[in-house]
Amino acid sequence: MPSVVFFMLDGVRPDALAAAHCPNIAGLRARGSWTLRARSVMPSITLPCHMSIFHSVPPTRHGITSNTWTPMARPLPGLVEVLHAADQHAGFAYNWEPLRNLSQPERLAFSYFRDHNKTPNPDHVVAEEAARYLANDRPDFLFVYFGAVDNIGHDHGWMSSEYLAQLENVDAALGTVLNALPDGYAVVLQADHGGHDRGHGTDSPEDMTIPWLAAGPGIRQNYEIKEAVSLLDTTPTIARLLGLKPHGEWEGKGVEEIFEA
Repeated sequence: MPSVVFFMLDGVRPDALAAAHCPNIAGLRARGSWTLRARSVMPSITLPCHMSIFHSVPPTRHGITSNTWTPMARPLPGLVEVLHAADQHAGFAYNWEPLRNLSQPERLAFSYFRDHNKTPNPDHVVAEEAARYLANDRPDFLFVYFGAVDNIGHDHGWMSSEYLAQLENVDAALGTVLNALPDGYAVVLQADHGGHDRGHGTDSPEDMTIPWLAAGPGIRQNYEIKEAVSLLDTTPTIARLLGLKPHGEWEGKGVEEIFEA
C-alpha cells in the first residue's frame, strides 16, 4: 500500500486554477483523478471544514461551527486516531494554529507549526520542513497545510490579482514538497472552501465549490471524476489508500471511481 501526503490549499476556488499559472497542480491533475465540483460543508469556514474532513462527519455531528474549537459532545475517532491505532506514523506541517485540535494528544509522530502572521513566506517555510521530514522519516501519512491564499483573499478579495499571485506562490511551495516525495507515495490535494468578495462561510457556489484530486500508485491518470465528491469523502479515501478500514461512525465514502480496475 502507498503512503499518503495530503495537501490543503486553504480558500482556493476551482476557477482560480484556470486564472493562475499553477504548473504543479496541473501536473498532478494530469497524473491523477480530479474534480472541480467537489463540495464543502456549511458553515464553509476553515475549522469546521477541517473537522469534517478529518472526522468524516458534518458540523451538525462534530459541533464545531466557527473557528473556535470546543470538545466534541460525542467524540469519535478521526483519521489520525485510526492511523495511530494501526501503528502508522502520521505527521502535520501547518501554519494556522487551531488545526492542532484536529487530533487527540499523543497521536502524531511529528508536528511542525509556524505562525503565518509572524513568518515571512509561511507556506514556503512549511513546505521546506515537510520536504525534510518526508526525506528523513518517510511517514505513512503527512498533512501539509498552506494557508496564505485564504489570508490574501480576506485582505484583497477572492480572484483579485493579489489572490491569484499568492496561489502561484503556493503552487511553487507545493512543488518543493513534490520534488522531495519518495517513491511509492500517493497525493491527495484539495481546498476546504472557496470565497467571494473578502469572505466566505455562506452556501453560495463560490464558497462551497472546491477542487479535489488524487494521484499516485493505483490511481487513474488524467481522469475527471464523474461522481459527486464531498469533504466527508477525503478521510475514507485516504484510509483506503493506506489499507485501513474506515471507522464505523464516518459518514463519507471512499471515492472508488479514482482507482484503477
